[in-house]
Amino acid sequence: MTGGRIVCFGELLLRLAAPGRELLLQSGRLDVHVGGAEANVAVGLARLGHDVAMVSRVPANPLGEAATGHLRRHGVDTPAVAAGEGRMGLYFLSPGAGPRPADILYDREGSAFVHTGPDDYHWEALLDGAGLLHVSGITPALGDGPAAATLAAMRTARSRGATVSFDGNYRAQLWAKRGGDPREVLTEIVAEADIFFGNHRDISLLIGRTFTGDGEARRREAAEAAFAAFPNLSMIASTARHVVDADTHRLAARVDERDGAAQTQEVAIAGIVDRIGAGDAFAAGVLHALRTGLDREGAARSGLALACLKHSLPGDASLFGQRDIDAFLAGEMDVRR
Repeated sequence: MTGGRIVCFGELLLRLAAPGRELLLQSGRLDVHVGGAEANVAVGLARLGHDVAMVSRVPANPLGEAATGHLRRHGVDTPAVAAGEGRMGLYFLSPGAGPRPADILYDREGSAFVHTGPDDYHWEALLDGAGLLHVSGITPALGDGPAAATLAAMRTARSRGATVSFDGNYRAQLWAKRGGDPREVLTEIVAEADIFFGNHRDISLLIGRTFTGDGEARRREAAEAAFAAFPNLSMIASTARHVVDADTHRLAARVDERDGAAQTQEVAIAGIVDRIGAGDAFAAGVLHALRTGLDREGAARSGLALACLKHSLPGDASLFGQRDIDAFLAGEMDVRR
């Protein structure tokens, strides 16, 4: 998996967050960042030097223009981010602090992206020259139209010989509003994926089976069940997070293939600045490693490094480069002069 453009498909959002560690609207001020799971992966990969394009739809107004400009500033190609009717999708964040976890409120109904469907995207042209398509479970959670568009993109990419990457990104709030059976929708979608980002809980949702035990044994059992259920899958990448409080977490990474797995040691992350987007950074780190020819151990280490580094950075996307990954893996914590 080393050639061709990377294409990411999903909704661009604005994140409106309480400043510092305030509660939402405690002081009547909000900090704004551009987000969206797939867009975060696009930015992370572009910052690592990859040729990345985003496919999406935003409103034809200054908010949509600002979100598209954010991608361009970080090296993502945006001609396929169309502008049309509708509003900008939003989410509101109350950051966590100490014993208080972060809290997210979505406001995405009626957005320009939500009302799109498979006929709005000419996938044969959009995927011309693509070697990798990345999508996530957030898009099908938005409605039947986005779900059908996701499936059409994946099937077109597969028919053209591109690798298909899917991040589970299960969002209970979005599925509750959408209605329907997430398992039924997601099972059809995951069947088209080569790479799956998700843990044993995501796999339980897909195949309706609970996995017993703990740690590495449970993760391997879940991975083998997913490989049996989805013949196209060749790799499953996941993280294990232990939350001490909002400021201190422990994180490990794992990559499973059909013939074995690689598991990293757990890393302590203290003084967390912003954990939002860490999963997207992990996906970008894994895909970056695979695109540069590393094996599953290298992919797990690269993904873990980028995910850990993301906790130090405000905003939704990883803005780090290979030098930062190398320094993290080498344990270089002193000032660079």
